[in-house]
Amino acid sequence: MNTIFRKSMLSVAGLAFAGGVFAGPIAAHAATPAVDAKPVAVAVPSAAPKPQGEQSHITLNDEQSANVKAIIAATKKAGLPERAAVISIATSLQESKLENLGHLGDKNDHDSLGLFQQRPSSGWGTPEQITDPAYSTTAFLKGLKQVDGWQDMPLTDAAQTVQVSAYPDAYAQWEQQATDLVGQYWNS
Repeated sequence: MNTIFRKSMLSVAGLAFAGGVFAGPIAAHAATPAVDAKPVAVAVPSAAPKPQGEQSHITLNDEQSANVKAIIAATKKAGLPERAAVISIATSLQESKLENLGHLGDKNDHDSLGLFQQRPSSGWGTPEQITDPAYSTTAFLKGLKQVDGWQDMPLTDAAQTVQVSAYPDAYAQWEQQATDLVGQYWNS
């Protein structure tokens, strides 16, 4: 009985030893990181989403160009990036074609005024304030900053969240022109 027990123990020890000899180098090799491994591809996030859908474009007059510059100046003063200016300009292109609109009589959409067609009755400011390009842009940007993830969402979604328009997808058509205008005037 003693001999059988001893042979069994030697067999178990032998298996353990053999397993260690064969598995040990494999396990040790697997634990060592490959030094010269190179990634096949690296995902790099883009600076801004690409424009959605068919794009519109208008030729700007001097007043409209001055309003673009005022929007960019207010965006910089607020410490926000170029993307905020793109969203602001595209919104103004849709709302007023970058014209600082006063009361339009029967053509007026409620009491909407200014570059962003903001309404005094909705708390955007007084008629004098919201027809001031710097003030109206700052008010728009204040609303934009309250939108979680606005930097990475499609322009039309960010603008619509602030503006609450009856035409929520209309902002997208101006993204390319707004991007071009920011590229043209941001550093000037």
